[in-house]
Amino acid sequence: MASYESFAAVYDRFMDQTPYDQWKENICSLFRKYNVIEHGQVVDLGCGTGKMTRRIGEAGYQMIGIDGSEDMLEIARNTKDDDILYVLQDMRDIQLLEKADAMISICDCMNYILDFDDLVQVFFGMRTYLKKGGISIFDMNTRFKYETMLCENTFAENRDDCSFIWENFYDPEDQINEYQLTLFIQNKNQSFDKYEELHFQRAYSVEEVKKAIQMSGLELKSILDVDTMKEPNKDSERLYYIVSNER
Repeated sequence: MASYESFAAVYDRFMDQTPYDQWKENICSLFRKYNVIEHGQVVDLGCGTGKMTRRIGEAGYQMIGIDGSEDMLEIARNTKDDDILYVLQDMRDIQLLEKADAMISICDCMNYILDFDDLVQVFFGMRTYLKKGGISIFDMNTRFKYETMLCENTFAENRDDCSFIWENFYDPEDQINEYQLTLFIQNKNQSFDKYEELHFQRAYSVEEVKKAIQMSGLELKSILDVDTMKEPNKDSERLYYIVSNER
């Protein structure tokens, strides 16, 4: 069962309560704070269907979206836009024609990198393709969220033309979160087809992320709670890491 194949077709419908507009304001305010050039080039790693990519593009930035799911990218490319370039690439091995002014990665894409060395490799790619002084902003779910909110819970949602059951399992020893996703999607005959996908994420500690950043050669500028845009606390569920390439 691969990730983001069948799910891609209904992903945006189930994510319609996601605060993309607030996240856009957060990102743009951080761009201003760290002097990202106006109308500069921004790379969105793990862009999915392009929800955030388009929003940041509407703020005037030149966007490139990178994702490892062709199904998600097909939806992104078929959405009325314009001049956004969407590229099928693995985040661990990005290759760009020129360096970017900034990079973003939103909605816990980095938690899908299960191996610590691979996380270092992702950050090394950021450093390689960021201009000197360029910044990258990425978010990650915290251990608190996996341990106390997702843990061994089951989530479900029913819509007129689609529904899902999300069975979550978190192993605190290996820090791996597994969720088994069962989808029911209405077909042309008005009956429902059943699909299953398996997703894995890793609950990195802040110290592990800091170490990976340091090993990649990036410089950590700040860590913020996504909801408050202030310093994290023990109950923070999602964190922004702001890093820069100073070499």
